[in-house]
Amino acid sequence: MDTKTYTRLSVMMFLQFFVWGAWFVTLGTHLGDLGFSGSQIGYAYLMNNIGAIISPFFVGMIADRYFSSQKVMGVLHLLGAAVMYFTANTTTVGGLILGLLLYNLTYMPTLALVNAVSFKQMDSPDAQFPKVRVWGTIGWIAAGLTITYLQLNFLPNIEKSELPMKIAGITSVLLALYSFTLPDTPPQNVGREVTAGEVLGLKTLRLMKERSFAVFVLCSLLISIPLAFYYNFTNVFLNDLGAKGAAAKQSLGQMSEVGFMILMPWFIARLGVKKTLLIGMLAWVARYFLFAHGNLRSYEWMLYGGILLHGVCYDFFFVTGQIYVDKKAPREIRASAQGFIALITYGIGIGLGSIVSGKVVDAFTSGGIKDWMMIWLIPCVFALAVSLLFALAFRDKESDEAAAEHAAT
Repeated sequence: MDTKTYTRLSVMMFLQFFVWGAWFVTLGTHLGDLGFSGSQIGYAYLMNNIGAIISPFFVGMIADRYFSSQKVMGVLHLLGAAVMYFTANTTTVGGLILGLLLYNLTYMPTLALVNAVSFKQMDSPDAQFPKVRVWGTIGWIAAGLTITYLQLNFLPNIEKSELPMKIAGITSVLLALYSFTLPDTPPQNVGREVTAGEVLGLKTLRLMKERSFAVFVLCSLLISIPLAFYYNFTNVFLNDLGAKGAAAKQSLGQMSEVGFMILMPWFIARLGVKKTLLIGMLAWVARYFLFAHGNLRSYEWMLYGGILLHGVCYDFFFVTGQIYVDKKAPREIRASAQGFIALITYGIGIGLGSIVSGKVVDAFTSGGIKDWMMIWLIPCVFALAVSLLFALAFRDKESDEAAAEHAAT
């Protein structure tokens, strides 16, 4: 991959995640300002998870059989821009949730398509893809910094407004036009019948006969439930406390993610899969404990600590889990296995978490005042229980050795 191709792919990845980061972080605050309840905010975020569940069907059974990836990306981002614009101007619960569902059905498939475009242009994806993918994280950070810059200098109420959604829509148009200029990435499965079972990764179920893998899948599902509390309500929480530039403060988590990503091979090689995964789970326990007791007075450091733990929370669990699955699954079903774990975590697990988190927020809201200590302690205790289950039930020494070898290469 030459420098020109690297630059083009990096710009694509930057815009892809700038679009997502622009609206996703502040959505809960905007909906709360419109008068949405916690449950209604949870259902709004659930539309993202539904999009994650449905998108593999679109990519695997339609896009990857009939159309070039970059052209599908362009069309989907144009449609997404139009849907996001109209959704941003909607204030009713039903209209907004429907709009977000339609938008996520256009956006979530593009996450797989940007990867397809990237891999097609690479000589050595293992070495080259991380250098391109990191620009996605930088794009998410840039979105948060942009919102905060506008807030501090021009629009003090921007996080409560629909403007971040419109910024995402405008950027989607730019990305759509840019997509049409990308190198051609023809469909990979022309003339091949793809079944729903393949798309969902159901062949992976045969690995569930092994106890440790079954424990890993179960705990991956369960730990994803408390994860939704952070994604859906941290911006609401920080704004409720009166924090200035909440979106920029949250972007510190993505900065932490980049740093820990670099350190991941070192940790896996020395700690093994089980300990690394367990540290990732316990980091969620620590994060919610810090949020439960943090404030903007003497314990502001707890808020920053909880945000900065994002690198450990995400990298140690999700990235290590992907490495574990890659080494555990036979070569012929590895891609299917990764899709299955993504369905379990991003689709079902965080989807359930979106529903549960909203109901918990409602349960601890009285007279418009939220009891944030109790709201955060619920996922804290839940994550601790899942961590203990994993610590007691997961035993897989062979995968520790294989993952350590993989991380070292």
